[in-house]
Amino acid sequence: MKLSGNKILITGGASGIGLGLTGRFIQEGNTVIICGRREAVLQEVADKYPSVITKVCDLASDADRLELYNWIAQNHSDTNVLVNNAGVQNWMNVTDDNFFERAKTEIATNIEAPLHLTSLFVMLKSFSTVINVTSGLAFVPFTNVPVYSATKAFFHSFTLSARHLLKARNVEVIEVIPPALNTDLGGKGLHDAHPPVSAFIDSIFEQLRDGKTELTFGFSEAMANGGPDQIKEIFNRLNPAR
Repeated sequence: MKLSGNKILITGGASGIGLGLTGRFIQEGNTVIICGRREAVLQEVADKYPSVITKVCDLASDADRLELYNWIAQNHSDTNVLVNNAGVQNWMNVTDDNFFERAKTEIATNIEAPLHLTSLFVMLKSFSTVINVTSGLAFVPFTNVPVYSATKAFFHSFTLSARHLLKARNVEVIEVIPPALNTDLGGKGLHDAHPPVSAFIDSIFEQLRDGKTELTFGFSEAMANGGPDQIKEIFNRLNPAR
């Protein structure tokens, strides 16, 4: 992937990893479009980065996703990169009364949205790159977030298939595999002890410059590349006996 001169849509680009990617892609000389549900949060990013283009969109909604694509096709048809970054993480147990309702929200945002958007954006004549943000939990689940872990395992598998299927269209498919980072994913304060997003972004862009298509950082490297014994050990460390 070339690192400058692109027009990039980043879903969930107003916070966490998405915000880190937004700032760095702008710094590298790209035009960046971000979408999210909260107009006020999008405006805060626009105040910080005046060149950013914002669009309010609820990615859990089929209609909103289609409207987003139609808006892009009409107003920004030269968009060539899609970053499927937006995600929802719920700490919950399958025994919770509202488990299924919360699970449906995660599935809609973490699975349905990126699949739908990918199928739409490949129709753009300028389209060249998909970047899917999965997780180290795609390889070793953390049982406090059972549905989130499962959605990321699904998304990792889909990414492998999409990389193969889109070769004929010369569309590059890149997977970003973060570990737990100091963001508000899942709730404020839950990840305060983890590495900063800035260090993660620096590492990701170094790997992009090297032409890599599976990008890991810190603990996620061991999770993505570990053998059976190492995966079992990591699982036991993440999920101690109760």
